[in-house]
Amino acid sequence: MGQTSETFGGSAAPTIPPLDPHRVSLIEHEGLTVKQLYPLGVEIYGADVRTRLPEPVIEALEKEMANRGFIVFKHQPDLSPDELINASKWWGAREIHSTHGVHPATPERNRHIFRCSNDSRHGILGVGPQWHNDGSFEAATFSHSAYYMARAPEHGGGTHFAHQGGAFDALPEEKQEFWERLVSVNSAYSVTHPLVHTHPISGRKSVWLHLGMTGAILERLPEDGVPNDELQKQPATADKFRLLNEHEMKALFNDYNDLLNNSFEEGYGIRYHYDNGDLLFIDNWAVAHRASPEAHMPAEQQGLRIMDRVTIKARQELAPHFGLPTYINMAGPHPFNKDGVWQAGGVGFRWKDDIRMQN
Repeated sequence: MGQTSETFGGSAAPTIPPLDPHRVSLIEHEGLTVKQLYPLGVEIYGADVRTRLPEPVIEALEKEMANRGFIVFKHQPDLSPDELINASKWWGAREIHSTHGVHPATPERNRHIFRCSNDSRHGILGVGPQWHNDGSFEAATFSHSAYYMARAPEHGGGTHFAHQGGAFDALPEEKQEFWERLVSVNSAYSVTHPLVHTHPISGRKSVWLHLGMTGAILERLPEDGVPNDELQKQPATADKFRLLNEHEMKALFNDYNDLLNNSFEEGYGIRYHYDNGDLLFIDNWAVAHRASPEAHMPAEQQGLRIMDRVTIKARQELAPHFGLPTYINMAGPHPFNKDGVWQAGGVGFRWKDDIRMQN
C-alpha cells in the first residue's frame, strides 16, 4: 500500500517519510541495492553482514530505521551466533542487552540468542502474540532488536509491524493530548514509561504501551492554560496524578490495540513475510510488533519456523515525564486514588479475556 493524502482521524495524515536520497546514494555507493517497502520498512540487497559496513553507512541505515521502522538484510544464510551478534552491535549503544533464558536448541547455547519456534524441540513456543515492544520491563528498553529467520516456514509465519509515529498522527487531537499525559507502570518489574515519547533520532512523537505486562496507568492531571509540554517539566507530587480505573484501562488498551490493528488499512502498518536467511532489524522505539497468527501454528501445518532474536542496549532510558521516578514499586502501596487499577505481577491488567497474553 502506498502513501495517500487523506486524513486518518488524527490532526494529520500518518506520514511515513520516504527514503532519503542522500542516504540511499551513500548506501548504494557500497554496492548495495536499497528497496523501499510500503508503507514502511526497507530491504537491503547485496550485503554480507559478516563484514562490517563503513560507519557512515551504518549511521545512514540507523536513521532510516528510525524513520521507516525496520530494515532487512536479504539473503544472509547460515550466520553463526558470533556473526549475528557482531552485526547486531552496529546499532544503539553498540552493546548486546540480553534478559532471556536459553533454549537447549540455541546454537552453541549462546546466551545472547533467544530462539523462537513453532516446535518446542527447536525453540520457545508462543512468543509475542499481542502488540508490544521488546524489553518494556527495562528502564533503558532495547533500542533495536534483530530477528534472524534461520528457517522460514513453507506456508507463512511472518511479523506484523506498526509505526508508532504514524499511529500517534492517526489519533484524534483530544486523544493525543490525553495520551501525552499518561505513564505506564510495568506489572512485573515496576518500571515506568511514557505512553507518548519523542523519538531520539527521528524527533517524532510516538505511542508506546505494552499490552501484556502493564499493571497501572498514571494520568498527570491537566491544568487550565498549561500545555502538556510545560506539564512534563514540572516536579511530581502525588496530588497532581491519578490512576486510571478499570473501565478507563479497558478503553485505553482496546483503543491502542485498535489503533495498531488499523495500521494496515490506514498506511502505517505492514505484514512482513520472511525468506530463509532474512536478517531484520527494528528500531524498537519506532515500531511495535507482534507475531502473525500463522507463526504460532504447528510445524506440521505451517512448516518448521525458527527465528533467532538478539536485543541491543539503548543509549538512554525511555524515561517517564512529569518528574516521575523510573521505578514505582508495584508490590507496595501507592499514593494515588484508591479506585484505580494497581495490578502487580504476571501479565498485569487483563484488558480482554479471550486473548492469549504472552510477550
